[in-house]
Amino acid sequence: MAVDRIWSYAPDSGYAEGQDLTGFAVAAADGTLGRVDRQAGPGGMRHLVVDTGVWLFGRSVLVPVGVVTAVDTRSRKVTLSCTQAEVKAAPRFQTDSETRDPAYLTAVGDYYDSHGRT
Repeated sequence: MAVDRIWSYAPDSGYAEGQDLTGFAVAAADGTLGRVDRQAGPGGMRHLVVDTGVWLFGRSVLVPVGVVTAVDTRSRKVTLSCTQAEVKAAPRFQTDSETRDPAYLTAVGDYYDSHGRT
């Protein structure tokens, strides 16, 4: 899949345009990651910032929406196609300004695209 598609929800993901996913639980293919802290999409680079709680020692991670395979509004859960290890190995998210940094977002998109997770 093209890198630009990493920033778009799959048509069959269950995401409804404009839907607020804040607070939804986030699950990787092999276990729970945390909760959606916020969502953003500067310049069309749509992503979720996930608060991992104690799983990654209180660290947040940035996940492109192209890896979202399912949005379950009833259980308030977002499921990703990637594993916990893949999320942990992604370019490290450190500051909120990175959610608007095209170079950082491009690196994240390239990482997830290269892992075939779209």
